[in-house]
Amino acid sequence: MTPPSAWIVRFAPLVPDGGMVLDVACGAGRHTRLMLARGHGVVAVDRDVSGIADLAADPRVEIVEADLEDGRTSPLADRRFAGVVVTNYLHRPLLAGLVAAVAEGGVLLYETFAVGHPGPPANSDFLLRPGELIDAVRGRLEVVAYEHADVEAPRRARVQRLCAVRPRRALV
Repeated sequence: MTPPSAWIVRFAPLVPDGGMVLDVACGAGRHTRLMLARGHGVVAVDRDVSGIADLAADPRVEIVEADLEDGRTSPLADRRFAGVVVTNYLHRPLLAGLVAAVAEGGVLLYETFAVGHPGPPANSDFLLRPGELIDAVRGRLEVVAYEHADVEAPRRARVQRLCAVRPRRALV
């Protein structure tokens, strides 16, 4: 199995202890497994959940088989999470909802391909424009870290990475 993203591993400690994590387009579950190992419950979503079938009996995992791009209302639309993890996936109509899904004190960890990526994917519909992740969270979450960079590992790519938190309300 592919190891978890170094970016996600680096910022995973910011997810509040014991909080529920949403792993979007979870694939084989590398980040689901990381968050489980860190003591979190996980809602793992993908249109093909066969890669996490071995986790079906784990009471800490809620597996949601859903095509998030079919235009139907998300089955998670009204839920909030201590952590939202998205890697190697972009469907722009979901961005606002993913930001909204971050609970107070929670964190959004996002990493995917950016314009200039050698591909695959090469289709600009699946590549972030410069600053697009920052724009998606502006005024809603506080950016902890952001990169728009060329990387060599785990494979050559141009990526954007974001770690952003929803501030806790100030005590009055």
